[in-house]
Amino acid sequence: MQCSHQIYFLILVVLVAAGTLFVPVQATENENLIDPGAGQPLAEKPADGLQNFEYQLEERPDPFVPFITNKTATQKIVDDIVEDNVELTGMRLFEPGQLTLVAVLYAGDRRMAMVEDVTGKGYILKEGMPIGRRGVVHRIDPEQVMVIETAHTRAGRKLQNKIFMRLNKEGDK
Repeated sequence: MQCSHQIYFLILVVLVAAGTLFVPVQATENENLIDPGAGQPLAEKPADGLQNFEYQLEERPDPFVPFITNKTATQKIVDDIVEDNVELTGMRLFEPGQLTLVAVLYAGDRRMAMVEDVTGKGYILKEGMPIGRRGVVHRIDPEQVMVIETAHTRAGRKLQNKIFMRLNKEGDK
């Protein structure tokens, strides 16, 4: 135990002695400092010992402003379409472009349309029936079905898109 204390004391003495040997030498205020590489006198220090420094802000970004701010990270674009929380069941599972119009049927004054999905499974459409995420069957004509898709933007603007599903005649693809 005593030996370890003596080693610590010896190390402490050596460190204190080394600290007193290496005292930095300061130049006096009146001396001109010489740049060893160029052999030219360096600029004299001001009387208060501080160098005058002025940051040029013109055409430079402020280095203390963060690159990403909360405003830009959470800013929402006003033309983004707001998704409605609608349960996708029945014909809402299919967008109009995924279906093929196969036939148009008349039952008195009521019109219906038959459509097929890509697997060949058939469905009946009626006027006013929802289809896809935003669409409603607007009108069923003898040759086509018109679907109107309605979307709303964050700014409250209403966007409407008309989609026509045309009946293919014999020989058409």
